Amino acid sequence: MTLWAAVAVTTATFLGMEFVAWFMHKYVLHGALWFLHRSHHVRHPHHLERNDFFFLFYGALSMAGIMYGSAEKDWRFWVGIGIAAYGAVYFFVHDVLIHGRLRFWRKSGNKYLRALNMAHKMHHKTTGRDGSEEFGMLWVSPKYFELARCKPAPSRTGKKITITSNS
Repeated sequence: MTLWAAVAVTTATFLGMEFVAWFMHKYVLHGALWFLHRSHHVRHPHHLERNDFFFLFYGALSMAGIMYGSAEKDWRFWVGIGIAAYGAVYFFVHDVLIHGRLRFWRKSGNKYLRALNMAHKMHHKTTGRDGSEEFGMLWVSPKYFELARCKPAPSRTGKKITITSNS
C-alpha cells in the first residue's frame, strides 16, 4: 500500500469513527446497552464506570486490525491505526478535557473546546435513557459555537476580569 493510500485509509477511518460513535451512542448505548452506559450519566464515587467497557471493545477491534494487517501493512492495519487514533483523541477530549478524569487540564478559552463542552453538558442534562441530545464526540452543532462566541471565556485565576476605560 502506498503512503498516500495508507494516509487516506487512516484518515477515512478516523473521520468515519465519528459517525460510528454518534450512531452507537444514540441507538445502542441509549438503547439496548443502556444498562452499561447509564453509569456515565449518574454521579458516583468510582474511578471506573461500566461504560468504560466500551473502550475494551473498540481497543480490541483496533488491535485485531493492526495485528491481522501488520505483516503486509494492508488496509486492515491502517483501519486499526485509524480506530486507535480516534480512541486516543476520544480519551483526551472526552475523559480528560470534558469530564476531568485526569486533573491536569482546566477550563479552556478555545471556542471549539468550549462549544464541545457545552454540547456535552446538554447531553448529560438528562440522567435518563431518553431525552438526550448531542451524541457525537468531535462534531459540534453550530448553535454551540454561537453560544461559545457569546459567552465570555473563563479566566485562569477564577476571578472575573473587568475592563474599564480611562476617558
